[in-house]
Amino acid sequence: METIDQIRLAKQAKKSINTATSDEKNKALRAMADALVDATADILAANQLDMEAAQGRISEVMLDRLLLTEERIQAMADGILQVAALPDPVGELLEERTLENGLVIQKKRVAMGVIGIIYESRPNVTSDAAALALKSGSAVVLRSGKDAYQTAHAIVSALKTGLQATTIDPAVLQLVEDTSRESSLVMMKAKGDLDLLIPRGGAGLIQAVVEQAIVPVIETGTGIVHVYVDQVADLDKALNIIQNAKTSRPSVCNAMEVLLVHEAIAGDFLPLVKKVLVEEAPAPVEMRLDAQAQQIIAGTLASVTDFDTEFLDYVMAVKVVPSVEEAIAHIEAHSTHHSDAIVSEDPRAVEVFSNQVDSAAVYVNASTRFTDGGEFGLGCEMGISTQKLHARGPMGLRELTSYKYLVTGNGQVR
Repeated sequence: METIDQIRLAKQAKKSINTATSDEKNKALRAMADALVDATADILAANQLDMEAAQGRISEVMLDRLLLTEERIQAMADGILQVAALPDPVGELLEERTLENGLVIQKKRVAMGVIGIIYESRPNVTSDAAALALKSGSAVVLRSGKDAYQTAHAIVSALKTGLQATTIDPAVLQLVEDTSRESSLVMMKAKGDLDLLIPRGGAGLIQAVVEQAIVPVIETGTGIVHVYVDQVADLDKALNIIQNAKTSRPSVCNAMEVLLVHEAIAGDFLPLVKKVLVEEAPAPVEMRLDAQAQQIIAGTLASVTDFDTEFLDYVMAVKVVPSVEEAIAHIEAHSTHHSDAIVSEDPRAVEVFSNQVDSAAVYVNASTRFTDGGEFGLGCEMGISTQKLHARGPMGLRELTSYKYLVTGNGQVR
């Protein structure tokens, strides 16, 4: 089927989800979760096809991101159930006031309509996006990356099987069949048919959508994520945070890419970092060092682009700075304003960093890996917005809705 036809099919079916009750939506989500688990064997078989085709073409960490297991499929189903358990935002009364002329004005949260999402090789995004869109009352058009298409197709087939036994029209969930670039362009130009388009992937994908789309877009940012270790830091705490932020899952957008260290402690701290992340690590991290850091520990000299790169791998740029102010200045110049952290026991440094770093999530003495819809209590997420209009940070149910004004009178005229 042509991409525009799939978009319009979702649009035609959207009323069944836009007007569904909370109970109807929750029953649909639970049926989707059950069907996903029931289809585990089919999904794993499809994923194996994608994995075989991707071998030798993408890195090991990206292969891990593509890989599904029974446990990961169960986690996807659990994520759907978590969304079902969340309060329904649609219909929420945001404001109410009565004017002097007696008009009652209510501001109410409503469904967006039809949401499109273009994403790369992340199978879990398929189920997360479907669950969030449907619970927030919108039809959804998914455009998966080619590397994960077989997996995404099996997942969507399972979710639609679940919907068939409910009051929700399965057509509200569409997976674009065309994996060429042309289908992405069709979605970007589908003004009047798509109410919102969300790109979720690398910098190239996001930039292309932002520059070319004529439908409303929420920009989900790449993650050039910084951790700054201040001169008054608990070094054990800092090591644990850095190890988690960099190595727990380096292929995700909330993983640390840049380490900034105050010059007063760099001589003592950087050798400890090297010991933990390189010498004793099962998967050693390649350190790209600025000139000052390279005088303290051995490593590759950082290039001019290393501090502006989302590595998504066991690679990390390291810079020594003279003050918290210089750390903030570096972050302002190089960050994608996704997630940035300070490790410090100095209240003044913490306050300055917290107030001046202009990122969607700013951390104090904690790993940046928590920038995630599930960790924030949103069930799962549609992506991490790094823009400031409409939505910022992890996008859950409320961020996928709009609002309208309901004005009730008794014959008033102007």
